Parts: sequence; structure tokens; C-alpha cells
Amino acid sequence: MFRVLLSGPKPRFLPAGSSEAARRPQKRPQAWFSQSTHLRQRGVTAIGWLILLIPFAIIIYAAIRLIPIYLNYMDVARSLSALTSEYRSGGATPQGIRQSLQNQFDVEGVSYPTVDQIHISRVGQGWEVEAAYYDQAPLFVHITLQVTFDKTVTLGGGG
Repeated sequence: MFRVLLSGPKPRFLPAGSSEAARRPQKRPQAWFSQSTHLRQRGVTAIGWLILLIPFAIIIYAAIRLIPIYLNYMDVARSLSALTSEYRSGGATPQGIRQSLQNQFDVEGVSYPTVDQIHISRVGQGWEVEAAYYDQAPLFVHITLQVTFDKTVTLGGGG
């Protein structure tokens, strides 16, 4: 006599008195991923690359926009440092400082800030020259990057 066992996609016929577990094929332990899924995975898709690369592209573009501003600041700082060596022994006046600074800006090619925007004040027996300004770089349509600079030098002696 035969029993019909309805498990799986089609019925199986087992002889009477036989154990179902003895006849059932052993299942292999499955990994946490399916073999077919693993074979279909090939790498990062185009959308994945866009999501990965867009932030890097924005940062690189911002750096490209900011490099000229920082190079200009380095020229301003170099011009102010040249004033300290020029007026080390004293004899500085506000007009003389402005004229020397204008000459340095002309040599360095500095157009912003202008010499009129540099603050010159008396400190004890010397002069303090301060270039405190901000500069902006347009990034996108209505988004700008603003950078603040502040360089101060003290010149010895007075006039």
C-alpha cells in the first residue's frame, strides 16, 4: 500500500512503513545571501556613482573658487610683512605707510582690499596696520562662499 505525501511542488509516493525523514534529501545549509543574488551583483550602478561623486565634485569646485581669494590674501599678508622690514628703524607716518603699501600692492597685483580700506592706528611709539576684510566667491546661482581675513602688523618708531 502507498501513502501520498503532499509536500513540495508535486506529490511524492512513499512505500508504507517507511520514514519520511529517511527518504527526504538532506538540505545544504544556506548562506546569508542567495547564490543567484551574488551572481547578479556586479558593482556600483550609475546612480550610485552619482551619489558618491557629487559631494566630491562640489568640494573640488568650491576649492577652485576659493584658491584665488586665498592667493590674494597671501599677497596682502606679504605686502604687510614687507612694511615691517621697511619701517623697522622708525620714521613712519600714515601717509608714508599708505604710499609704501600702495607700491607693494602694485607689485603684488592686489586690487582688493584697496589701500584706503586698510586701517592705520597709533599704538604707543609705533603704528598698527590692520587689513581686516572679507571676500566672497560665488558658488552657485544664489549661494556664495564668504571668507573673512584679518592681518595686523605693528611698525616700530613714530614720526
